[in-house]
Amino acid sequence: MTINEIQDSIIEEFSLFDDWMDKYQYLIDLGKELPLIDEKYKTEEYLIKGCQSQVWVYAELQDGKVSFSADSDAIITKGIISLLIRALSNQTPQDILDCDLHFIEEIGLKENLSPTRSNGLVAMIKQMKIYALAFNAQSK
Repeated sequence: MTINEIQDSIIEEFSLFDDWMDKYQYLIDLGKELPLIDEKYKTEEYLIKGCQSQVWVYAELQDGKVSFSADSDAIITKGIISLLIRALSNQTPQDILDCDLHFIEEIGLKENLSPTRSNGLVAMIKQMKIYALAFNAQSK
């Protein structure tokens, strides 16, 4: 699936909920389903700067596609990073760099996050794109 197809799928899932409390609960459920990151990546090196909660993101390049894993000590943040991983994992570095993550606004996530969580979301996306940029440079 392309990043846009995955985003459309996320938008469709969130459209099933009318109320933001239900959407938060869905985010929490998604966070609980996030596969555990290897403990060796829960270090300062993989910690996202700019997040209020602790978020670790690790990426590796496998067969030309980026694979992300992550964890957070905050359950809503864990749900948010799980959505980002779903959209960006198993994509090429160039596709990640070129994508516009429009689902964030379309599901209302951006306007329903506190300013600190919103800053954290931007920091997570930035870090994932930095990984893609590094992998893209390596492959040239």
